[in-house]
Amino acid sequence: MPKSTKPPAKPAKRAAAKSAARNTDSGPSQVTAALDDANSQKMAQMQDMAAAMPHNPTKPAEHGFASGLQPQPGAHVQPASRLPTGSTLSEENGSPKTGSLAPEGVNATIEPLDRVRVDSAGQVLTTNQGVPVADNQNSLKYGVRGPALLEDFILREKLTHFDHERIPERIVHARGSGAHGFFECYEPLTDLTRAAPFQEAGKVTPVFVRFSTVAGERGSKDTARDVRGFAVKFYTDEGNWDLVGNNIPVFFIQDAMKFPDLVHAVKAEPHHQMPQAASAHDTFWDFVSLMPESTHMLMWVMSDRAIPRSFATMQGFGVHSYRLVNAAGESVFVKFHWSPVAGTHSLVWDEAVKISGADPDYHRRDLWERIESGNFPEYELAFQVFTEEQAEQFSFDILDATKIVPEELVPLRPVGRMVLNRNPDNFFAETEQVAFCTAHVVPGIDFSNDPLLAGRIHSYVDTQISRLGGPNFHEIPINSPIAPVHNNQRDGLHRQAIHRGRVAYEPNSLGGGCPFQAGAAQGFVSVPARIRADEEQGKVRAKPEKFADHYTQARLFFESQTPVEQDHIASAFRFELSKVTVPAIRERTVAMLRNASEELAQKVAMGLGIDPLPEPLPLALPDPAKPEVTRSPALSLMARPGDGTLRGRKVALLVAPGVHGASLSAVQAALVEHGAVARLVGTRIGRMPTSDGDPLDADASLENEPGFLFDALVLPDGDEGVAALAQDGHTMEFIKDQFRHCKAILSLGASRLLLAKAGLPVSMDKSHAQGGTGLVFADAAGAKAATAEFIAGVARHRHFGREMDPPPL
Repeated sequence: MPKSTKPPAKPAKRAAAKSAARNTDSGPSQVTAALDDANSQKMAQMQDMAAAMPHNPTKPAEHGFASGLQPQPGAHVQPASRLPTGSTLSEENGSPKTGSLAPEGVNATIEPLDRVRVDSAGQVLTTNQGVPVADNQNSLKYGVRGPALLEDFILREKLTHFDHERIPERIVHARGSGAHGFFECYEPLTDLTRAAPFQEAGKVTPVFVRFSTVAGERGSKDTARDVRGFAVKFYTDEGNWDLVGNNIPVFFIQDAMKFPDLVHAVKAEPHHQMPQAASAHDTFWDFVSLMPESTHMLMWVMSDRAIPRSFATMQGFGVHSYRLVNAAGESVFVKFHWSPVAGTHSLVWDEAVKISGADPDYHRRDLWERIESGNFPEYELAFQVFTEEQAEQFSFDILDATKIVPEELVPLRPVGRMVLNRNPDNFFAETEQVAFCTAHVVPGIDFSNDPLLAGRIHSYVDTQISRLGGPNFHEIPINSPIAPVHNNQRDGLHRQAIHRGRVAYEPNSLGGGCPFQAGAAQGFVSVPARIRADEEQGKVRAKPEKFADHYTQARLFFESQTPVEQDHIASAFRFELSKVTVPAIRERTVAMLRNASEELAQKVAMGLGIDPLPEPLPLALPDPAKPEVTRSPALSLMARPGDGTLRGRKVALLVAPGVHGASLSAVQAALVEHGAVARLVGTRIGRMPTSDGDPLDADASLENEPGFLFDALVLPDGDEGVAALAQDGHTMEFIKDQFRHCKAILSLGASRLLLAKAGLPVSMDKSHAQGGTGLVFADAAGAKAATAEFIAGVARHRHFGREMDPPPL
């Protein structure tokens, strides 16, 4: 471990040093290094490096004619190690894709051109994603004399690249955050699929993940009520596989034909370009209230799922039904589920609104800081696997993207884990330029006939060509596979590869026939079987009958929520629709909700002053099939509390001159021991005297780190310090927000007076709520036991037993 020039920290200060070094938005007045912690070492060495240049010594020499003739070398300092000059501490977590640390003092992009030369001798033909091509002679058709199919991504990639070989003179998911990591398979899944990541227990595949909002622009806020993208690029040894999903398992529409309409409706209205990153406006609700198939998705978006606490506490879903294909060509249907090990947790609306003003980068910062401090986000991948025969028996159509397959019908099968352990070195080069596409699959993964998926297969590639400047976006480093790429695609804007030889076609003899098609044994082969259809039917523009059941699963979702979550859904509808200026649209939406839940419709109508209730919207399917499942507890956020750890949680410990230092330091040390980031938040930043000894160094202030940015609160003991805090208006707002947002609060000794001054009850009638109220009080003698109770309360994330609507003053 590299050493700082600073003296080592005293044991009592190590926890404070570690906690202070795990933040990116403020810091203490004096930097202390803990020898066993890379974060604090980096902070200390960066401080040393900056302090070694108290001014710019070359500045005087910038003036005058003589100085211009003999400019001096720029001032520079030799760092103690490579720690302070790196982009991220996680750079040591290498993989076959990321490599390891950058060579010291080297720009690898100007190394000899050998790094990009391509020789295809003896190699099989691949796509630009490195996927072996089984047949390069025929396009994919429905039968040998049937129509060519849109899902033939090999044909489309080949033609599209050819179309863009001569150089001519992001709509959604613009706001994103990314990270590198790995996927590890639990057990061989060769009975289900030949896909490379699932071939053996312990097999590790590098990944890059991009999380994003949908509606907002690049500069919009992180905490908007919105769907979140959850896209994973697997760099497999048989090419790149992009699992491009969302944090919600269903979608607004059933056919790609409606996707431009949906996006145009939810984006800022074109006449005045407002609102930004929000669905609470007329055009969105006008559209969805005329599209009853969106009802199920609206339930999810109006739930707390749409305002996650962190990317690390957010589920991910593949949304569509895909196929798994084994080496024998046998296929089954699959739904993909990512579940966070830290549990599914969300913000409350008031908190999300406040955070958007105080820190619009809240989720991006949280992801970066978790990885930088070693609290790596982890997710478990699970499959829902079912056969065509099972699918035909379901009361819903598995090709309908507005439907889920309830876990009670098809249980989740855990198959592996994904750990995000490395931050990008450069946001633009990696997070901004990464290109995902549902068409990027590998042997063993195939498509279903989902009409929304079919459109995505085409649209994503088309978008990347426009956005990234041409057909060679696959050669941008973050997009390039770790599998070798060999094909006859040439030229085009920004071409990097320099191919040897004169051959750019197949078949050929001048290149020895290379690269040659891989054949079925190695290459990608589309599954010939599809959902059974009447061969006598011709092509039609229509939907299957089961697609017309628009409300059964919306009802399932609402009825599966806890009472607290149901109240939040009603409040979200009330807020969003209150922003709608056309009363008829509000009434139409309430009429739609009546088909899903009469209770919900009544709550929303009451909040909007709609009386009497409008008649329910007519049903597109008058007599829908009886659902197999009417209540699924797994659909509730509360069903996934996580592993119960505090890793990555942020806890504020308020400090002011005169607080009792020892008790506060003991609580901080216990929190850090459990993996939390325990920040000393003071009336100002810097060192503050305590009533019992060593001063405490606040690395944040009540002004620059408001209470709603933290997951829990510790109030200190010490009469003088409590009195100082009581005189600062920020303190009361800090405490009120923590209380209002149902966070755990530990009050030590005299600080009980702060709760009273904030107008909050020190004892509550709702203590019968499961897990208690999250309010813990202790004097000096009981501090240790109270700390344990508080830590358990923080692990529960929130204590909705004390939630009040409207909130207290």
